Amino acid sequence: MDLTQFSRRPSCEVSFGPVTIGGAHPVAVQSMTNTDTNDTEACVAQIGRIAAAGGRIVRLTAQGRREAENLQNIVRRVREEGWDVALVADIHFLPEAAAVAAQYVDKVRINPGNYRTEHGELEALVEQCRERGVALRIGVNHGSLAKRVFDEWGDTPQGMVVSAMEFLRVCQQKGFDQVVVSMKSSNTRVMVAAYRLLVEAMAAEGMRFPIHLGVTEAGNGLEGRIKSAVGIGALLADGIGDTIRVSLTEAPEHEIPVARLLADHFARRPGKFAVRHPERYSPVEFRRRSGVAVPVVHDEPMDGFRVIEAVSGNPTAELRAAILNLEQPDESVVVKRRYDDASLETVAVKAAADLGVLLLDGLADGVWIDAPQHAAADIREVELMILQAARARFSHTEYIACPSCGRTLYDIERTLARIKARTSHLKNLKIGVMGCIVNGPGEMADADYGYVGAGPGRISLYRGREVVARNIPQEEALDRLIALIKEYGEWEEPENKVKNER
Repeated sequence: MDLTQFSRRPSCEVSFGPVTIGGAHPVAVQSMTNTDTNDTEACVAQIGRIAAAGGRIVRLTAQGRREAENLQNIVRRVREEGWDVALVADIHFLPEAAAVAAQYVDKVRINPGNYRTEHGELEALVEQCRERGVALRIGVNHGSLAKRVFDEWGDTPQGMVVSAMEFLRVCQQKGFDQVVVSMKSSNTRVMVAAYRLLVEAMAAEGMRFPIHLGVTEAGNGLEGRIKSAVGIGALLADGIGDTIRVSLTEAPEHEIPVARLLADHFARRPGKFAVRHPERYSPVEFRRRSGVAVPVVHDEPMDGFRVIEAVSGNPTAELRAAILNLEQPDESVVVKRRYDDASLETVAVKAAADLGVLLLDGLADGVWIDAPQHAAADIREVELMILQAARARFSHTEYIACPSCGRTLYDIERTLARIKARTSHLKNLKIGVMGCIVNGPGEMADADYGYVGAGPGRISLYRGREVVARNIPQEEALDRLIALIKEYGEWEEPENKVKNER
């Protein structure tokens, strides 16, 4: 990568349906339905809302043959309605479902960790896609690596790259270049490292496949937007990424404006910034540059910190260069940037995308957002959320919550709101809220506790990776989760309740 200026990574073009990504095309934005794929009209209506919001790529889950077959009806109805979108089938456990879906959709996404490769199933799918002009996404998930990969590499960025490259080599050997690749994780540090390592690995083997970016299970509200912006923004700042999805536990059409804001924010990054000490920076190996134990925000003491403010149209490169040019390589640094946007959400997304990577990479020791149109208390919360999303400082409960899809077994949006209402006062805990078991246990591997859909009206509770209660009624699940947290001594009563009892 060129540390001195912004340039997009060269990639080949991939066309599917009415959409082409890669090459010189702008970064495309997309979303995924959360309706039942067997419910044609509900899916078509939601696809229409996503398209109306500006999303031209829409993914639908096809967890079984029945759902895969119904994609034919959905595609027909979407075309009848006149929506100019590319439709993508999301496949997990069943290669047969991929073979069915490839008859109807524009692109098929498979997960190497959940997809069998024996007996030439991948090769057969590649040939089927080639014959019909269907694109393929190799979508690696941090939490669902194949057992043989996990046993050798663990759930590491390196293991994710090994998983992806095995499948990409098959595509390359078959001369099939209509391939997109992704490396998703709910942990932004893992996600960014995996993508950067993948780019290196592909370049070493002459691969130029386009890249899809996303942070899985980012959650909702401002927190979910900031977490996505930190991870996605870090890579867009490197020139990596041809299409993006912001995964929110909200209505899918809410994802599109955030993704569009990020894509537009990085459409042009002017300026060139000399870097005297590039050896101090390693994009694929996390190293804290200074000895600061607790990074700071704007209203905390900054004695001993150097404040560096960006003024150019490429604040990430400008600030990174300034830090790498310091005479004292371990000097404590706070990075600062002014934002005049009237929307707090816009300020939060832009600041997270511009500044988060400097914390994520261990270069900065604090963040200062100068946003005169907003209350200092609101900006402080945004700064703390950026620090947490960058894994630099934890100050509040983190929710690893999936955006839901047709596999989701309960109303995850309302459930997440109820869980937040009861637990958001806790400090330094991570709680996973997952719709089903497909990615649930793996993707919430970082979580201290997990709430996972096990069947209609049924929930399984986890502590770390261990199931501690299976298939309990959902109406009992939240109280049981709180009881579990109390059992392990990690519960605190809300401050207002303590005051009332006094």
